[in-house]
Order: sequence, then structure tokens, then C-alpha cells
Amino acid sequence: MNGVREGSEAQQSEVFAPGLLDGRVALVTGGGTGLGKASALELVRCGAAVTIAGRRGEVLEEAAAEIAGLGAGVVDWVVGDVRERGEALRLVESTLERRGRLDVLVNNAGGQFFSPAELIAAKGWRAVWRLNVEGMLNMSEAAFELALAPAGAGTIVNVTLSPHNGMPGMAHSGSARATVEALTRELAQRWEPAGVTVSAVAAGHFDTEVLSKYPASVRAGASRTVPLQRLGTVAEHAWLVALLASPLGRAFGGSTVTLDGARDNWCGPWPPPGLADESGEVPTEERR
Repeated sequence: MNGVREGSEAQQSEVFAPGLLDGRVALVTGGGTGLGKASALELVRCGAAVTIAGRRGEVLEEAAAEIAGLGAGVVDWVVGDVRERGEALRLVESTLERRGRLDVLVNNAGGQFFSPAELIAAKGWRAVWRLNVEGMLNMSEAAFELALAPAGAGTIVNVTLSPHNGMPGMAHSGSARATVEALTRELAQRWEPAGVTVSAVAAGHFDTEVLSKYPASVRAGASRTVPLQRLGTVAEHAWLVALLASPLGRAFGGSTVTLDGARDNWCGPWPPPGLADESGEVPTEERR
């Protein structure tokens, strides 16, 4: 994993002072892979006790063992489906039972598939909406009601996607993520009097295993649509999540912080050179 140090320094954050999040408890959804796992690792390195959640127990168990194997700190895992209100409540209750408190919720669980907008069936739109919007709202409301509001303090970080100027090939995800950002602003305003901060991270293209599921031409051209001309590292994303979870995070309440190598500033022909196949069409991802 990017950002991992060797030997006795593995438990130290590369950018934050030791003990930044000492005594805090964090719950990271979608924490078994990619950006979620990296965020969990960095939060642990900053001193937090972390629970990672997801739908696949074996993946979560491996991720928790990997983080623990680095000597990073305290991490455990729990299986649950954020798309279901009852499951969201159970995930929060489980964290409270184990840790006695919850201070930080990272709504990282999300997903989409690559397809022209006119070919996305109603079922596909609904699947993306349930995971990215309803899952975030279920977890946020459960954390607020059961843990954060009673404590009079806490932080929620929602992970969305950039760019904000439209997502050709992923219109369903662009719509869902825009809704999450609108809800971030709304919840931040509603819950600020209770001492709860809500912010969001808009992530660009990162070098994770998730890229492997997209068509080869999409993977090859990913960094070309980033003005910085490289993919982000998972450590960079994790540092931003940890910053928003820190005391400074209160200053970002209601904000969406974009980390995408200036991809929001990219403009040009669609599809970009090299993305279309011989027929001139953008390839459609094969659903599994």
C-alpha cells in the first residue's frame, strides 16, 4: 500500500503529529479495500481505534489483519449492508458496544459501473442510488441519532467523486454523488448546533484495485484526463480524510474538498483521444 513505512516506523503517520486522534473512535464503511482501507490505516496511525465495515467478511478480515500486521494500532471489522436502514443502525450499535463511543464516521462505501447514460436501465440507476445516496444517509442518520448527537460532538466525512462538471459514461454516479454533496451541505447546517461536523471529499482518479474492473482503454487513459498527468495515491486521499477528522475539520463543515489533480479543471472533446474503440464508441463495462 502506498505510504506504508518499513519496520518500527510503520505505525507513524507520515504527515501528522503523533496522537492527533488519540482516544477517538472511527467507523469506515467500505473499509476493506482501496481508499476505505487506506483511510482506516491512516486514522489508526493517528491514534484512533477504527472499525471497518462492508458486505464481505473475508475481505474485511484480511484488511484488518493487514493493518494490524503493520503495527499501526487498534482495528476491528463488522459485516453489514449500508443500503438497509436496520443494518446501518446495527453497524453503529456494534461500534458502540465494542468501543463505548463513536466520534468519526467515514461514509466511503460506494460504487458505479461504466456505461453510456442511454443504456443504463432503471435497475442500474436504482442500484447506484441506493448504495451511494441511501447508504450514506442511512449511516449518517444512525450515527447522529445513536452516538454523535448524544455526545454533543462528532464528525462525518462523505466520500464522493469529481469532476463536478458532469461524468460522461457514469451519469448515474455523477447524479448520485451530486446529491450526496447537497445532503452534506444540508446536514452540516442542520447538525452543527448539536456539535456535529459534516464535510465531504471529492476524489478523482486513484491508483487502486477498483480500476481493474473498467475496460482496458479506460484504465489506460485514466491519468491522461488529469492535468497533473498522474493518478492519485491512496495515501494522499487518506491524509485528507484524517485532516477532516481532526480538530481542524470543524472549519470545513458543509464543504466538499476536491482532491483530483485538477481534474475538475479538465475540458476537451468527449471521448478523449484513445478512449473510444474502432467503431468510435466508448466501450461499455461488462456487468458481473
